[in-house]
Amino acid sequence: MSAAQPEDMVETRRVSDEIAEALIEEAREGLLETGTFLPTERELCERFSASRPTVRAALQQMQVRGYAEAGAGRRPRVARPSLQTVLQLAGDHIRDIFGDAESGAHLEQMRQFIEAGAAREATKRADNVQIAKLRAALEENFEAIGTSDFARTDSAFHRVLVSVVGNPVILSLHDMFVSAMLAQRPPTDDPAKHDTVAYEEHRAIYQAIIDGDMITATDVMDRHLARSYRARLKSPRKVSDYFQKEEDKTD
Repeated sequence: MSAAQPEDMVETRRVSDEIAEALIEEAREGLLETGTFLPTERELCERFSASRPTVRAALQQMQVRGYAEAGAGRRPRVARPSLQTVLQLAGDHIRDIFGDAESGAHLEQMRQFIEAGAAREATKRADNVQIAKLRAALEENFEAIGTSDFARTDSAFHRVLVSVVGNPVILSLHDMFVSAMLAQRPPTDDPAKHDTVAYEEHRAIYQAIIDGDMITATDVMDRHLARSYRARLKSPRKVSDYFQKEEDKTD
């Protein structure tokens, strides 16, 4: 059997996109009622004059976008996208732009708004249970200083803080990109020193929350995130790098 040619794959993708859009539009208009079964694959193949793989790709796209739900071995049912589905789809696109410097800076700014706001809110509304969770996350962060587990505990501390706000939309947005941001953090010459600085900033944020000091909590968080972002920036190239490159060409 010959392998599919690139142009065939492009055509299959185009047709599956068209089928998915047509069915999604019918779901939006109520022609396909939420909770009812979608037509069978055979019916869709006949209706759109398409192959089974193309129809399956369209149904898969509907599931990803939240317009279909499928159980094991069962026909998909018509669904409506939930907030979580929409956020997850947005998160997939967000992760795709991490390599772009300007987009990364915008995401860092978004993170700063979320977490500085969370620190401010925590000084006003954190209850004893939330304080205990934040303290436990801080202790875990301390134990991980200088180890490969520090990034995970770093992210966990920030997540517990954001969860104090009690807004699932904000927490979902935070979950989508913060772990990926931390994973992109370049290695340092002295991990223990770097981790110690980060931990001390976490501790200062925690103490400000305990004290109900809104100004200090937001100020330390702002400085903490700004320092973290700048630490991840690559150093500008030196002129000597250019001359070294030219020498390498002549060798």
